[in-house]
Amino acid sequence: MQIHIQGGTLIDPVAGTEQQQDVFIAAGKIVGLGKAPDAPAAPAAPAGFQAERTIDARGLHIAPGLVDLSARLREPGYEHKATLESEMAAALAGGVTSLVCPPDTDPTLDEPGLVEMLKFRARNLNQAHVYPLGALTVGLKGQVITEMVELTESGCIGFSQADVPVVDTQVLMRALQYAKTYGFTVWLRPVDAYLGRGGVAASGPLASRLGLSGVPVSAETIALHTIFELVRVTGARVHLSHVSSAAGIELMRAAKAEGLPVSCDVTINHVHLIDLDIGYFDAQFRLDPPLRQQRDREAIRAGLVDGTIDAICSDHTPVDDDEKLLPFAEATPGATGLELFLSLTVKWADEAGLPLAKAFNRITTAPADVLNLPVAGRLAVGSVADLCVFDRHAYWRVEPRALKSQGHNSPFLGYELPARVRATVVSGHIAFEQR
Repeated sequence: MQIHIQGGTLIDPVAGTEQQQDVFIAAGKIVGLGKAPDAPAAPAAPAGFQAERTIDARGLHIAPGLVDLSARLREPGYEHKATLESEMAAALAGGVTSLVCPPDTDPTLDEPGLVEMLKFRARNLNQAHVYPLGALTVGLKGQVITEMVELTESGCIGFSQADVPVVDTQVLMRALQYAKTYGFTVWLRPVDAYLGRGGVAASGPLASRLGLSGVPVSAETIALHTIFELVRVTGARVHLSHVSSAAGIELMRAAKAEGLPVSCDVTINHVHLIDLDIGYFDAQFRLDPPLRQQRDREAIRAGLVDGTIDAICSDHTPVDDDEKLLPFAEATPGATGLELFLSLTVKWADEAGLPLAKAFNRITTAPADVLNLPVAGRLAVGSVADLCVFDRHAYWRVEPRALKSQGHNSPFLGYELPARVRATVVSGHIAFEQR
């Protein structure tokens, strides 16, 4: 299909610019910016380009499709929490065109057949691009390394333990050696298996006052020290998921300065919230990693600006309503995030006084670089036509009925957020459109 997106303000996260430009799409790719291919610039599509659809984007912004490094789709095994159909619809409504799903499904993504089935289901829906992470160890039990080569051939883009740490450092070292041999990336959550065990809130005055078991910052920093030492020994490329503390970010800064092959992300929840937001045991704020203190949030925002932190993810984790009605310590951690991802990024940019192009780099180009996907997260002639059109001045209230995700739980329920997606284009077809 040939599509002409007319009159919008184009956000270029690579060049860091915003300018009014038309976008011309054909055969699933961007074939022209500002002017149609092989034709002089003109306010309307010239004869050489016959648009089958025209999207009027006057007063709207056009950005690359968002790339989300952590979105649980809950299939296979947890269809009572969410289905592939519901969560892919949520992704498109939020402008997300590429997403990474962790391997903690049921059964775990540790066999090629399971990965192929997930990829087949996602491909048949013809919506957002799904990039599965294979399990690093069989059953995520931290004992036997999976067949990474076979899992990669079936469609995995990396290997992860999800939120389950590997206790045996010898197993972890051998897994990193295996990954290094074949050039695979290992994704790890930096949390010590013992210091983080049983904690439901960040250690500090709030957790003590509420009588909640705490997760100390040292649970993250000790794990980071161990991972960095193993990276030095093996040379493997490691992506650190959901870094949450100021001390952890400082260690990341030092590791990057040393030249270690590491990258990291933070969740959009931790960009905005702190432990005090828990209030009186509000289970909507039961997240993993737990919300930390204000100084940690400020360090996260500073790290995003200076590049220490590569990317922001939504950490989309649909949770059944009944699992959030339990007491805080017993409630299941997690929140829906795909549909809030773009809006919360715009909110952060507004609060921090950042140009949209710089803020969007952290949810488009930078995460695409982590995935080694040079054609994703960009708006350039020849790149895949994955993009979203949104109204950055349209405010909407976060309510369960406003969400397409099957998971209706979020710490932002009741918030008025800026930016509403008007259209999402995936591989050159209009996958979502709000009229």
